[in-house]
Amino acid sequence: MLASMSAAFADDLVGQASIIDGDTLEIHGTRIRLWGIDAPESSQVCRGEDSLQYRCGAKAANDLDALIERRPVSCIPLSHDQYGRTVASCSVGGTDLAGWLVSNGLALDWPQYSKGKFATIQREAEHAGRGKWAGSYVEPWLYRVCIRAGGSPSNCSNDANAHP
Repeated sequence: MLASMSAAFADDLVGQASIIDGDTLEIHGTRIRLWGIDAPESSQVCRGEDSLQYRCGAKAANDLDALIERRPVSCIPLSHDQYGRTVASCSVGGTDLAGWLVSNGLALDWPQYSKGKFATIQREAEHAGRGKWAGSYVEPWLYRVCIRAGGSPSNCSNDANAHP
């Protein structure tokens, strides 16, 4: 019986994904947080190469959705986070989603959790000026701290104000 429950859990983490935000998706009703990275929040803005603001959180989510293109996503669960989400390593068509997001400058390696797994590809994205690296941004974890301290999305997206 235990073996069939494990198989059922594994099956629940393969399927068509709905994108919640740049680092969270849902498969068959299970919320899955991509392991080792942090993407901008949906309400977060960044500045592009032209210094104009753009919704970098929405861009990360939209680009991830375009990558997946309704193909089946396969996730290997690793743990659960404080919000009850499954933390997993996920891929589509052999492409690691977290690595792809970091490589394209849409998310950051989160060394607190990844132990630097994505550091090299993040440096490559930075040197190439891809995604957020073409302009300026606030780290998503600092943005959330600022919002929790009562800041507004526009103020918390500004590096001068994001450090309460």
